[in-house]
Amino acid sequence: MNKIATKSRAEYMKNRRKDKRGFSVLLDKEKLDKFDEVLEEKNLTKKEWLEEKIDEELEQKE
Repeated sequence: MNKIATKSRAEYMKNRRKDKRGFSVLLDKEKLDKFDEVLEEKNLTKKEWLEEKIDEELEQKE
């Protein structure tokens, strides 16, 4: 039973990596803390904010 779960998870992660990529940067803690406050006021997650900014950049390029 454990092998099935492990295989299933491995298969899930393999398929997920086909459509997703990570994006990670190190930023100054104080700056990021302030940014977190701004996002909280706007009721946005970091992912939502970043996706909006990426969409804006891609639209400008077209």
